[in-house]
Amino acid sequence: MNKFGSTLVKIVFRVQEIKFGFLFIIFLSVVALQEVQAGDLNPNPVIASVNNFKFYKSDIEHARKRLPREAQQYSDAAIYEHLRKNLIDTHLLISAARKEGFDKRTEIVNKVRRFEGRVLHQAYLDNQITGLLIEERLKERYLIYLKSSSSTEEIRARHILLQTREQAIEVIRELKSGKDFDKLARKISTGPSAKLGGDLGYFTREQMVSSFSDVAFSTSIGQFTSEPVKTEFGWHIIKVEDKRSLKQKSFEQMKTLLREKIINEHLNSVISKLRKSAKIKVFGPDGK
Repeated sequence: MNKFGSTLVKIVFRVQEIKFGFLFIIFLSVVALQEVQAGDLNPNPVIASVNNFKFYKSDIEHARKRLPREAQQYSDAAIYEHLRKNLIDTHLLISAARKEGFDKRTEIVNKVRRFEGRVLHQAYLDNQITGLLIEERLKERYLIYLKSSSSTEEIRARHILLQTREQAIEVIRELKSGKDFDKLARKISTGPSAKLGGDLGYFTREQMVSSFSDVAFSTSIGQFTSEPVKTEFGWHIIKVEDKRSLKQKSFEQMKTLLREKIINEHLNSVISKLRKSAKIKVFGPDGK
């Protein structure tokens, strides 16, 4: 096997999570190929057939898009020949596996079901956001951003996260008696920032949940909250270290954030509607 073939073989096996996961991913490709065959129209000519099963030019193009950057250095002809060979070999392996009943084995059926769920999950999400991120919509959201603030305020804060309000109240008493915020955070905070003395760095109002931001941004520099602040993560004591104003960002600088906000808002709305129409029951780790 030449260097090119060896490299691509390593790539093919590297992108598979597990052996049977590999078979399922290719199985989905085969299903997709069967759907394509229904059309059988140019400019998507047949580039190979195995026992009357047809492979199309679009299958090569789809496979090439999934190759990592290091594989793109080879010539178009070399990549074409290798991917066509790989499609044929993979189809033969799948056919052999089916003949021997692999697709009926319980452990494989269960793995196929899990992979199918992942594919459907991603396909549904992709379908939901189709058309959301047109340039006009991004610009509309950018104008809203410009109108909402002539400048963005940013603060730097520390917090101590605890599981109960009673614990938080006791910590506030200790802070009022002169205990060091940094040391207490390192010692008793249950949040991931504990090892940094509770330091969250600089953040804008939108980067934190509203119940946290509302209190943090209304607290003076050098002060800590006199009452515990509740969020979905627990009870917080917040100390504000610094505040500063930031100039408005350009449209290009905001694009990524605007995309994320539009997608998140839409998907949250979709999930909320699905939850409302479903009968959901939740249980503990012991099934009770």
